[in-house]
Amino acid sequence: MSDNWIVQNLNSALSTWSEKMAELWTLLTENPATFKGGGIWRIMTNINDALTAIAYGLLVLFFAAGIIKTCGSFTDLKKPEHVLKAFIRFALAQGAITYGMELMQALFSIVQGIVTAVMSGSSMAGSVTELPTEIVDKIESVGMLESIPLWIVTLLGSLLITVLSFVMILTVYGRMFKIYMYTAIAPIPISSFAGEPTQSIGKN
Repeated sequence: MSDNWIVQNLNSALSTWSEKMAELWTLLTENPATFKGGGIWRIMTNINDALTAIAYGLLVLFFAAGIIKTCGSFTDLKKPEHVLKAFIRFALAQGAITYGMELMQALFSIVQGIVTAVMSGSSMAGSVTELPTEIVDKIESVGMLESIPLWIVTLLGSLLITVLSFVMILTVYGRMFKIYMYTAIAPIPISSFAGEPTQSIGKN
C-alpha cells in the first residue's frame, strides 16, 4: 500500500465505487423476499394483503359497472360472445389480484437471470478496487511542484467518483422502491380492468 496521499485518495474513491457497485449488484440479483433480511418485502406483502381484500369488493363493483356500460339491455347478455368477454375480463382481473405478488416475483427472477447473464458476460462484474502499479509508480515519481495540479485533479476526480456512486445507488434504490410500491398497491388498479371493455384493457 502506497503512502502517497494522491494514491490513497484515489484508492479510497475506487473503494467507495466498488462497495456501491457490489450493493447495486446485490439489489439487482437478490430475491426481494430476502434482500436486507426481507423487511421491505414483508411490508409490501402486508400492504398488498390489506388492499387485496378491498380490491375483491371493487372487482365486483367494476364488473357490474362494466356489464351495464357494455350491454345496452339484458338481451345482449343472451349472446354468448358478450357473456364470454365479460367472464374472461372478470377471470383475468381476479387472477391478477390473487396471484399478483407471485407473478411479480416470477418476473423479478426472470429479469435477475437476464441481468446476471449480462453482467457475468461483461467486464462490469469485476470492479477495480486499487490503482494499477504502473499508475502508482508514475504518481510517486512526480515532483513536489508538478504534483500540485495532480492534487487538484485527484480531489475533483475522487469527489466525482464518490458523488456518482451515491447518486447511482440512490437512483436504483428509488426505482426498486417504486416497483415494490406499485406491486403492493397493484390490486386496486387491476380491479378496474373487470369493468373495462376488452379493447381498452391493453391501452390502460
